[in-house]
Amino acid sequence: MKIPIYQVDAFTSRLFGGNPAAVCPLKEWLPDETMQAIGGENNLSETAFFVRKGAYFEIRWFTPAVEVDLCGHATLASGHVIFNHLGRPGRQITFQSKSGELRVKRHKDLLSLDFPAFEPVAVDPPAQLIKGLGRRPREALKGRDFLAVFDSEDDILNLDPDFAELTKLDCLGIIVTARGRDCDFVSRFFAPRAGINEDPVTGSAHTLLVPYWAKRLRKKKLHAFQVSKRRGELFCEDLGSRVLIGGRSKTFFVGRIELT
Repeated sequence: MKIPIYQVDAFTSRLFGGNPAAVCPLKEWLPDETMQAIGGENNLSETAFFVRKGAYFEIRWFTPAVEVDLCGHATLASGHVIFNHLGRPGRQITFQSKSGELRVKRHKDLLSLDFPAFEPVAVDPPAQLIKGLGRRPREALKGRDFLAVFDSEDDILNLDPDFAELTKLDCLGIIVTARGRDCDFVSRFFAPRAGINEDPVTGSAHTLLVPYWAKRLRKKKLHAFQVSKRRGELFCEDLGSRVLIGGRSKTFFVGRIELT
């Protein structure tokens, strides 16, 4: 069996930036263990698989260690592949996922994810969060992920997490964020329990970040950077129950997997 594979740098306008994702279009679903093995072999933060079902696509995402229920950058990369390599006409793609309906909208070279919004709730920061990040955040909130808010962009850049300590937290990932110097906000994302110590750019984290910052900055349209070493740029909008998370993408390679 031969399976097409694309590697795409998402949330960037240049190669070797943003977050690389593998994308595998399928004619029908493979066994879960095979998709997980491919995710492990690729050893990227996410490998996306999708199957066309008439007017929409079913999509699933695998880290090197686990399947996740929502992934932004690999969905953006999948939209990039469908529009730019598979010749999909029109301006919108609809995906069905374990997190419900997701849409990717095209405007010139910018693709926007139309995702559900999740508003985190304030919590007392657990000891493992404080110890794992090396300092106490100004504010802590919890949704699917922990959200730790700090005073400045430098605070975010200078964090040197203890990933063994962060693994003890009951969550998929840990988002750290602050106001940005040249944008509305910056962030980083750590997910050691999912086999990813630091994710370069995390679309799904912005389903929490956008509602949080839209409320505090009193604005609907937000410009953000995820300040990992690869760095990613995001153009976001708060729509109430949903958020738009926009970015550009670049194809790194096109190939095939041979399952024999």
